[in-house]
Amino acid sequence: MTHLFRILILILLAAIPTAAHAQDRPITPVSEHGQLSVSGPHITDQSDNIISLAGPSFFWSNTGWQQERFYTKGTVATFAKDWNAGIIRVAMGAQGNGSYLDDEDGNIDRVVTVVNAAIKNGLYVIVDWHSHQAEQDIEEAKLFFTALAEAYGETPNLIYEIYNEPLDTTDWDTVVKPYAEELIETIRAVDPDNLIIVGTQSWAQDVDKAADNPITGHANILYALHFYAASHKAELRKKAQYAIDKGLPLIISEWGTVTYNGDGYMDAKSTRKWMEFAKKNNLSHLNWSVSDKNETASMFKPGASSEGGWTDEDLTPSGLLARDIMRDW
Repeated sequence: MTHLFRILILILLAAIPTAAHAQDRPITPVSEHGQLSVSGPHITDQSDNIISLAGPSFFWSNTGWQQERFYTKGTVATFAKDWNAGIIRVAMGAQGNGSYLDDEDGNIDRVVTVVNAAIKNGLYVIVDWHSHQAEQDIEEAKLFFTALAEAYGETPNLIYEIYNEPLDTTDWDTVVKPYAEELIETIRAVDPDNLIIVGTQSWAQDVDKAADNPITGHANILYALHFYAASHKAELRKKAQYAIDKGLPLIISEWGTVTYNGDGYMDAKSTRKWMEFAKKNNLSHLNWSVSDKNETASMFKPGASSEGGWTDEDLTPSGLLARDIMRDW
């Protein structure tokens, strides 16, 4: 597995622009901020300035789910140049039919395409092990992240997300935290400094439990907070503020304008409250999702181009709101 993975990445890595051409390129989020770190509850850049980034999250990369078609260079370029995104998130499916566990080559090809395009466009890029049961496939996750770190760990662009959304039936202290510690050790054996995002219990909502028993002995660790604005409101923000006040560094690695199942009504008022909360606490955030699936969280109407260049007519109400938030961040 890892041998073929490394060969594929090394071949495609050759297409990435080198630092020698940096003087010919416009200022980008990565050229401006460089290597990211965690300081207290904040992300800081190469100049020790606190920063907050906004961008989109791709849909599950699974083969045959139809939304993998958006894993293209054109999609990434449009987010960078037209939407003013500073960061993007690859949701590499590690569960279900057509996932990395079923179709390694297809999913890796998509991941590499988007990561290379992010580097070319000067964006930060999260590569997420998109699973609700990651502890069941820990050896596969370790092999994947080792190869990913070997290929891209020296670039400041890459951010690792090692567990998308642990379930509410999965315990933080005895399952999620030990899994995270093992994955962190694996990544740090190759990449000593790029950011690592740790999933938190109950679909990345129980950040208070992580704050009461955080991971120690490692630098540049973030914790995932996910919300869907029509379902999650003041009570979840209270949990998040508790964690922040205890010094836990959070990132909203997935959020939606709609209900928790990715469908339902779009709650613009609640979305604005969440964006105020993110601004106040300097939280980076990524909107779900880069998709034209028939659900209200999708950014695009059915049939939108897989290569970017979208107009207002291509976007759903959620997509229009998410784009405007990114442009103004």
